[in-house]
Amino acid sequence: MKDGKATPEFERLLTHLKNTRGFDFTSYKRSTLSRRIEKRIAAVGVDPYPSYLDYLEVHQDEFTQLFNSILINVTSFFRDAEAFDYLRTTIVPKVIAASTDGDIRIWSAGCASGEECYSVAILFAEAMGPEAYRDRVKIYATDVDEEALVQARQAAYTDRQIEEVPENLRAKYFDRQNGRWVFKKDLRRSVIFGRHDLLDDAPISRVDLLLCRNTLMYFNHEAQAKIVRRFHFALREGGYLVLGKAEMLLNFVGAFTPEDLKQRVFTKVRVDNAAERLLSGYPEPEERTLLTGPPARLREISFDQDPIAQFVVDVKSRLLLANARARELFGLTARDLGRPLQDLEVSYRPVELRSCIDQAHERRQVVHVREVAWPSIGGEPRYFNVQVTPIVDSADAPLGAKVIFTDVTRQHELQEELQRSRQELETAYEELQSTNEELETTNEELQSTVEELETTNEELQSTNEELETMNEELQSTNEELETLNEELRQRGTDLSRTNVFLGGILRSVPLAVIVLDEQLQVELWNDVAADMWGLRSDEVNGRHFFGLDIGLPVEQLKQPIAALMRHGDQRVDTQIDAMNRRGRQIRLHVQCVGIGASDQAKGVIILMQEVGPRPAQTRH
Repeated sequence: MKDGKATPEFERLLTHLKNTRGFDFTSYKRSTLSRRIEKRIAAVGVDPYPSYLDYLEVHQDEFTQLFNSILINVTSFFRDAEAFDYLRTTIVPKVIAASTDGDIRIWSAGCASGEECYSVAILFAEAMGPEAYRDRVKIYATDVDEEALVQARQAAYTDRQIEEVPENLRAKYFDRQNGRWVFKKDLRRSVIFGRHDLLDDAPISRVDLLLCRNTLMYFNHEAQAKIVRRFHFALREGGYLVLGKAEMLLNFVGAFTPEDLKQRVFTKVRVDNAAERLLSGYPEPEERTLLTGPPARLREISFDQDPIAQFVVDVKSRLLLANARARELFGLTARDLGRPLQDLEVSYRPVELRSCIDQAHERRQVVHVREVAWPSIGGEPRYFNVQVTPIVDSADAPLGAKVIFTDVTRQHELQEELQRSRQELETAYEELQSTNEELETTNEELQSTVEELETTNEELQSTNEELETMNEELQSTNEELETLNEELRQRGTDLSRTNVFLGGILRSVPLAVIVLDEQLQVELWNDVAADMWGLRSDEVNGRHFFGLDIGLPVEQLKQPIAALMRHGDQRVDTQIDAMNRRGRQIRLHVQCVGIGASDQAKGVIILMQEVGPRPAQTRH
C-alpha cells in the first residue's frame, strides 16, 4: 500500500486468494486488509507481496493463519454493557410484546466464538422464563470463520472469557465441566450456528431482532450498502437492527429510523417506492430471487389474510377458494365452496363474471374490468378493478381462473377531487411559479451546504470506523501477549519448582557432585564437594575444572573426560588418591558420566566418594 492506495501486487494477492480459496476479500477496506496482511508477512519473514504470494503457494496451511489474522474475532459476553442494558430494558420487552404468542427470530451476524448470541439468549430467557424461551425463541448465529463457529458450537469458555457474566447469571445459565464454563444444553438447542457470507449468501428472513456489531466497519461503502439492503429485507416490519458503536446508517435514513442513536439501535421502515425514496435501501431483484419460497401453510395463510378480495374457480366454474376479504365483501361462507359460480350472487354482482372468465380462457390472457361500482351499507358505492386471470398447467391446459377485486374507491374519489381541484390549481400556478423560482435558488444553496456536511460526516464516520478497527486489533494483540505472558509465568514457576527439587536432591546425595559444561567449566558444585575441597560454589562456578587449585590430581581425569566428550554414551569409573581441604590423604572413587547425545557429550557429571584413607606406600 502506498499513500492509502492499493498497489498492483496487493490486488494480485487478493485475486489469488479469491481464485484459489474461494474467499473474496476485495470488498474489505484496503487500509485494514493491508495492516492485517503485513502483520502475517512480518510473522513469516518474507517481503514484499510477490514473495508472500510464493510463500502461500508453497505452504498450504498459511492461508488458515492469514484468514484468522484478517478476521479479527474480538468479542466477549455482554460487550459494551450500556448497549446490552438498553436491549434488556427496552428492546427485548418490545420484541416479546410484538410477537404475542408467535415465534421470535433473532439473527446474530458475525457471531465469532458465540459470546454475543449466548448473551442475547440470556436476556430473552431472563425476560420470558426458560420454558417460554425454549418454545418460542430461535437464534441464528452466523459467521464466515469455520474455526470460530466450532468454538461457538462447543459453548465452553474459560474463567477469563466468562468474567463479564454476573455471578447470579453464571450459576443459572452455565455448568462447570472440566475446568470450563459450558452454556446450558437445553437452552443451547435454540441457538443455530451456520457459515454465512453477508455479501454472497441469501439473508435469513422474518427476523425480529438483528445484531451485526462491529462487522460493517471492515467493508467498503459499496459492500456496506449491499449488506444493509439484505438486512432490510431480512427484518419483519418494525424489526430492530443493532450495530456497533462505530457504525452508522448515513445513506439509509429512508429504510431505517433510529430507535436510539447513541446505542446504534434502528427500526425498519417500510419502503413503498424504492425508485423514488431510497434505491440503495431496498433489495435488488436479483437478490430477491435467491430467497426460497414460503411453505405451503404460509402460502395458504398469506392468501387468506391478503387485504385484496380474491377467489379461485376451477375449470367447471366451481368456487374452490375465497380469502377472508372476499367472504366478508360478498357474503360467502364455507358452504359456498364447491358450489357452481352461477348459483352465487357474486357471479353477476357487481359485474358479470361468467363472461369474463370465458373470455380469459378463450384468449389465454388476463381480462380487466375497470371501476365497477358496488353499493355499500352506508349508501356510498365502492369501486373495484376486477381482474380475471386464467390458470393453466405446463401443457397450457386450463385449470381454472383467479378473480381479484382491487378496491379503487379512494383512487376514484381522488380522481373526482382532482378534477375539482384542477381549476383551482391552474389559478394558483402562476403565483406558485414565482415562489418556486425563489425556493429553487434557496434549495440549491441548502443542497450545497448539505453535501458539504454529508462529506464531512462521512469522513468523520470513516475515521471513527478506522479507529475502532485499530482498537480491536490492539485488543487482539494484547490478548495474545497476555496469553504468552501467562505461559512464560507458568514456565518460570515450573523452573523454580524444578530448581527447588534439584537442590533438595543434591543436598541429600552423600557424594561430591560436580557438573561441567561443553567447555569443561564448572556449572554445579554441591555442598559435599565444597566441604571436601574447601571451595564454595560461587568461587568455582564458571571456572575451568582443570584450572582449579584443589587437592585432587585433576590431570588424571583429563583423558577419561576427553573420551567422554567424544563418546557421550561411555562411563568412566576410577580410583584416585587425593588430599582433602584438611590436608588428610584420602582415596576417592570417581565416576564420570557424559551428558547429552550418544555420539557427542554436551557436558560431564563427576561423582566422588571417599572410600578410605590413602594407602601407605611400601618401601623396598
